[in-house]
Amino acid sequence: MSTTADLVQALKHELKTARMTYADLAERLGMAESSVKRMLAKGDMPLSRVDAICRALKTDFAELARRVAESQPLLKELTLEQERAVVRDKKLLLCAICVLSQWTADQIVKAYRISETECIGCMAQLDRIGIIELRPLNRYRLKLAKTFRWRPHGPVMAFFREHVVLDYYAGGFDGPAEGLLLVHGEISRSLAPSFLDRLQRVAQDFAQQHQADQKQGTRDREGYTLLLGMRNWEFAAFAQLRRPDRASTVRTTA
Repeated sequence: MSTTADLVQALKHELKTARMTYADLAERLGMAESSVKRMLAKGDMPLSRVDAICRALKTDFAELARRVAESQPLLKELTLEQERAVVRDKKLLLCAICVLSQWTADQIVKAYRISETECIGCMAQLDRIGIIELRPLNRYRLKLAKTFRWRPHGPVMAFFREHVVLDYYAGGFDGPAEGLLLVHGEISRSLAPSFLDRLQRVAQDFAQQHQADQKQGTRDREGYTLLLGMRNWEFAAFAQLRRPDRASTVRTTA
């Protein structure tokens, strides 16, 4: 949530952009310049005063509030409690995954057996959790950074490991534009991070292409799930066959 300090900071930014001094603002408000400085320094003012300042700046409170909201830092990760709230309800989790893909409420309702009322309710919950900022007409602003990820050992990833991973890998990966790569090898520890960087860039390219292709008709698009991973790992059954003097150094990329 935005704080009073954020609102005051936004007002100061608007004054600077408008090249309006405290003296100019004081004159338009019918106040002493010292009173205006003290008011903005303390951030102690009624909403009627904020409205008056907005009028002096030729803007309105709704526009100012929008700018304050958009200036808030985007989330790179949710808290444990936020993730628990997401996985508590499958329909809420579904809506969370959909908004991460920038689906509209109408698209969600048309694609899944979820009513408009249920969808709006889920979006209201996602707003309270902090994933989106719900706006009029069921539009929203995603409050997650491009580098956002679910907590590696959090509730959401635990849910996916238990219920989703086997379902995903049960496919043959032999359809159009499908594939599954499993590469084993030992590489320099100093170079390993560069491979992870490449995987992250591929994921970002995929996400950006998804955004760009929203302009195309639904008949020209197909749903794909890209799953990338890299870890220092060896299959447990193989590790049991290791000689005692040979530590596992196999890195696996999938």
